[in-house]
Amino acid sequence: MRQKNSWLLPDGIEEVLPEDARYLENLRRTLLDVFACWGYELVIPPFIDYLDSLLTGSGHDLELQTFKLTDQLSGEMLGVRADMTPQVARIDAHNLKHSAPTRLCYVGTTLHTLGDSLEKTRSPMQIGAELYGHKGLESDLEVISLMLEMLAMAGLQQVHLDLGHVGIFRALSEQAGLSAGEEAAIFDILQRKARPELKERVDSLSIDNTLKTLLLKLPELNGGRDTLKKAADILAPANSRVKQALAELEAIAGKLELAFPDLPLSFDLAELRGYHYHTGVVFAAFVPTVGREIARGGRYDNIGAVFGRARPATGFSADLKVLSMLVKDSLPLEPRQLIFAPASDDLALAETIRDLRARGCCVLQALPGQADNSADSMGCTSALEQDNKTWVVKALA
Repeated sequence: MRQKNSWLLPDGIEEVLPEDARYLENLRRTLLDVFACWGYELVIPPFIDYLDSLLTGSGHDLELQTFKLTDQLSGEMLGVRADMTPQVARIDAHNLKHSAPTRLCYVGTTLHTLGDSLEKTRSPMQIGAELYGHKGLESDLEVISLMLEMLAMAGLQQVHLDLGHVGIFRALSEQAGLSAGEEAAIFDILQRKARPELKERVDSLSIDNTLKTLLLKLPELNGGRDTLKKAADILAPANSRVKQALAELEAIAGKLELAFPDLPLSFDLAELRGYHYHTGVVFAAFVPTVGREIARGGRYDNIGAVFGRARPATGFSADLKVLSMLVKDSLPLEPRQLIFAPASDDLALAETIRDLRARGCCVLQALPGQADNSADSMGCTSALEQDNKTWVVKALA
C-alpha cells in the first residue's frame, strides 16, 4: 500500500533547502581551508563499514546509536557510521603508516538511531580533525587551538572552553580497587550529577574511607581557575597518576591563557563523556545561546591498536549543521548575482553563456514554453540582451 503523505521524513531526519545548503557548503569550504592551512589533510571515510570497525575504541559508546544491516554479498554485519573517528584512526594506522605525526581532517554526514535530547537531529554532519603520533601536551594544545580557530572562522563569538581529564577518575578507581561493575555504576552516577545517589553508592563500597571521600568530592571540583588548586589540595592523598593528570591540566591551562588571554576557561573533573575511549585531557566548547557543547574532543591514545598499530592520538569534532545554524543570521550570504538568458538556439548566445560561466558567473537560461518565463520570476538580477547582434549583460531595473 502506498504510504500517505509520502513527502514526510523520518523523525530527526531533515532536508537542507537551497539557501541553507548554500550557507552550509560555504562554511564547509571555509573550515576545510582553515584545516588545510594548519597542515591537516582531508580524508573521506565510507558511509557504511564493517560493524567491528565502527565499534572500535570510541565506537563502543555508540553501539546503540549505530544502524546495523547485513551485507548481502558477504553475510557480514555492517553499520552506518554514527561517528567518523574510528574510521579516521584506521586510515592512519593501516593505510598511511607514517612514522611522523599525521594530521587528518574530515567532514560528512553520520546517522544515529536516536536523536540528541536537545538538537533532535539524527543526521549530524560531523566535521573534525585528528592528530596522530605525538603524546605530548603540545599536540593537545594544537588541536584545542585549531578547534578555537575553527569556531572563530565560523563566526562564533563568546566561546567558553571547559577542560577535564578522564585519567583522574580512572586512577582513583584503580587505586580503590573497584570492580568493572562498581566503576561503571559510579561513572553513570557522575554523568547524571546525582550526588545523593553517589554518596549512597560509594558508602556501600568496601574501600578505604579516604578514597571514598575523594570519589565523593569529584562532583565539587568544577569551576574557574582556582578549581585546580582546590583539586590539588583535596586529592593530595591520591596516587601519582592523579597528580600527573592535574599537572597536565595546569600546564595546558597556562599555555591557553597566554595564547588566548580573553578566553573564559573552566574545569570539570567529573566530566567523563567519552570515558571508555578517552585516555587523557578532554575539552568542550560552549556558547551562551546553546545549552550543550558545540564542539568537543580529547586524547584517545592507542585506538589504532586493533588496526595493527597503536598510536597516540588527540582530536575534536563538531556538527557542521549546528555551527551553520548558530551563525547564519549574523553572517548573511552575499546577494546571489544571477544572469537571465532567454530561450534561444542562437549560437552567439550559447557562446556568450559559456564564456560567462567559465568566468564564474551564474547564468540561468529559460526553457521553451516554461511557466513564469521572465527574469524577475526566476530571481535574476541581470539579463542577457542582444545589442547589434552581440549579447551583453544588462542590470535589471
